[in-house]
Amino acid sequence: MRVLIIGSMGGELGKAAQIAASRGAHLDQADNVPAGLARLRRDARCNLVLCELGLPIAALVQGLARERITLPVIACGLEDDPDAAVRAVRDGAQDFLPLPPDPELIAAMLEAASGESHALIARDPIMLAAIRSAEQVARSEASVLITGESGTGKEIVARHIHRRSRRADGPFIALNCAAIPEHLLESELFGHEKGAFSGAIARRIGRFESAEGGTLLLDEISEMDVRLQAKLLRAIQEREIDRLGGQTPVRVNVRILATSNRDLRAEAAAGRFREDLYFRLNVVGLEIPPLRHRPGDITAMATHYVRHYAQVNGIEPPLLSDASLTRLTQHGWRGNVRELENLMHRAVLVTAGPVIEPGDLGFAPVQPDPCHAAPTHAFPTGTVGADSPSGHGISALVGRRMEEVEQALILETLSSTAGNRTHAATILGISIRALRNKLRDYASQGVPVPPPMAGVAA
Repeated sequence: MRVLIIGSMGGELGKAAQIAASRGAHLDQADNVPAGLARLRRDARCNLVLCELGLPIAALVQGLARERITLPVIACGLEDDPDAAVRAVRDGAQDFLPLPPDPELIAAMLEAASGESHALIARDPIMLAAIRSAEQVARSEASVLITGESGTGKEIVARHIHRRSRRADGPFIALNCAAIPEHLLESELFGHEKGAFSGAIARRIGRFESAEGGTLLLDEISEMDVRLQAKLLRAIQEREIDRLGGQTPVRVNVRILATSNRDLRAEAAAGRFREDLYFRLNVVGLEIPPLRHRPGDITAMATHYVRHYAQVNGIEPPLLSDASLTRLTQHGWRGNVRELENLMHRAVLVTAGPVIEPGDLGFAPVQPDPCHAAPTHAFPTGTVGADSPSGHGISALVGRRMEEVEQALILETLSSTAGNRTHAATILGISIRALRNKLRDYASQGVPVPPPMAGVAA
């Protein structure tokens, strides 16, 4: 996780930087916006920009857009200047970090920007077998295609392969192909030369070159446009890339890992993915089983996340009762590891005593679980777990306005996090400021809004 600080490292912004570093972030610093843009052109490894509120944030955001650099920008300033914070968000900042800094808020922002989970935890035989397979190929130079449902931990396995590889001392660069608009993805991958397009005022180094000597992870590769797939195939075959607007190929020494939550063989057969690229990526294929097929991991993961979020929130970690552990193993886990992580974070916040009981988990009553069956070798897609909405539940939404459905989802998520605005925003995939604005609108309409839990960020 690499963070660029634009502004003075003195005062409260410096304290925020120190907190980010203590949470594992690698820091770069630039005194002003032009220097920050220059640094971002030279190195595509940055995940997040923290910009001092007094600097021209609109110029920074516009500069990033002109040069096709996709990065979240967070404005940082004193909380007693709300008008300046609103202007910064209107100028294009994704969010606002009030100073003095709140360590929990910074941790949530770092986690949202990086997309990284905390650890590779495996106890179940089926997952241990998958990890052994990963470690067997780690020291080779072969491309690896890692498949599995969303939230199973594909990127964690990719990072594990990199750490066990001969490239472990080199960079690990991850690019989420689904998160970047199609017209920006090519520049993100290959970089561009000065004048390649309107706004390209200088050469920009892309992810391929930033991963030199290391590993490039193409996350959710199935979302890449077919035209760009052809250029990627050439880069893998020839070990050279063409920057946008470039006249001379650039040699690269990069190992490719890719992930997909779709069956790429079926996608290729249907004409939605290049078959030749599929074979290039799938020199070695690894399938990560869904959490419901690895019950031996559930207890270990739940215990890990309880300890982690107790530490994050500065409280004594509660214990999981035997009844709670049994209940966890009965759940369908449609959201896989991500769902388990969110559930345990909520349980840590709402549990009043030293033990997490089943009632603290927030589950619906147990129903027959059609997914709790022996693992199969078929690639699973779209499976519904025991506690997922049934067709009848979805039908109940028909006839309701979109605003009503959104309001119900936001308020239910907020209730599940015991009023923790930061965590609710992370689950919903929106900024904390956007969530607070929604809640302010609901309150003004007379809608009851769950108050923040004592001692938890609002």
